[in-house]
Amino acid sequence: MNRDEIEAANQRVIEAGAFVQPLLSEAGKVIVGQSYLMERLVISLLANGHVLLEGVPGLAKTLAIKTLADTLNVNFSRIQFTPDMLPADVTGTQIYNPQSGEFTTRQGPVFANLVLADEINRAPAKVQSALLEAMQEKQVTIGATTYSLPAPFLVMATENPIEQEGTYTLPEAQVDRFMLKVVITYPERSDERRILDDWAKTEDLPTASQVVTAEQILTARKVVNTIYVDDKVKDYIVDLVCATRDPGKYKIPAEGLIELGASPRATIFLTLAAKSHAFVQGRGYVTPQDVKSIAMDVLRHRVHVSYEAEAEEKSSEQIVQLLLDHLPVP
Repeated sequence: MNRDEIEAANQRVIEAGAFVQPLLSEAGKVIVGQSYLMERLVISLLANGHVLLEGVPGLAKTLAIKTLADTLNVNFSRIQFTPDMLPADVTGTQIYNPQSGEFTTRQGPVFANLVLADEINRAPAKVQSALLEAMQEKQVTIGATTYSLPAPFLVMATENPIEQEGTYTLPEAQVDRFMLKVVITYPERSDERRILDDWAKTEDLPTASQVVTAEQILTARKVVNTIYVDDKVKDYIVDLVCATRDPGKYKIPAEGLIELGASPRATIFLTLAAKSHAFVQGRGYVTPQDVKSIAMDVLRHRVHVSYEAEAEEKSSEQIVQLLLDHLPVP
């Protein structure tokens, strides 16, 4: 790209992304100390992906996506996953009307723009897999009829890393369909103090107002698709994903630590997420730093550590960081 093309691309992004900072600012009135999470939710929304969120209870995971729905003024649905759930509790079902002798379709809570799958690992595999078609194909089949889901459509699923009793491990096919896995921690002391001031009362609690429309998000996605990715950056993305499968080839000291590397879906998601990250930063082109900034969230749930790594107490995050530290940056 020459200078004029870069300036034109930047201008398109600035115009289409004028809502990003007002959105994050409006969300910040409600969500205190979790700006990283809100930015990742916006990135996923722009990249048409889904988010798997891990954190202990009480960190405003539910409030975060509900606040995002308020800033967009779109339909929000919360599904509390429990061991006794059935797939129909997510997708909906057909109900027989004895008076007319016909079946009518009752759509489930998945028919919303933003869906919170709360404690997704508490439901059995059948229920978890009911989300697969919705997440991948943006459609749901009930009986013999297929229904399209509204656009934009985002699933944010939460996992509690502490209590594992009565939980089911997510199928790998489902984990791989989440574009990002975000791990959130406790807020800083100053943020905790502000949370006390804002929320330690029984009325007049903070709320978020609409600052962007669903149509603006869909328009922004088209602009995200046009963001320029240089061949060297593309090669860096491919090298990063391939290094998770064969670190020795890239002279990275992680041989024997990785049981299973990232799939080609990681390459696609890393590119889309890097484009969205550049969009949020107001740029019409992707830099290697965009890739590095989002790589941990894209790869941490796709790199499976070996028994040797577990014996050495090395996590997937540590291994991904090893790749990022050692792989040459263009």
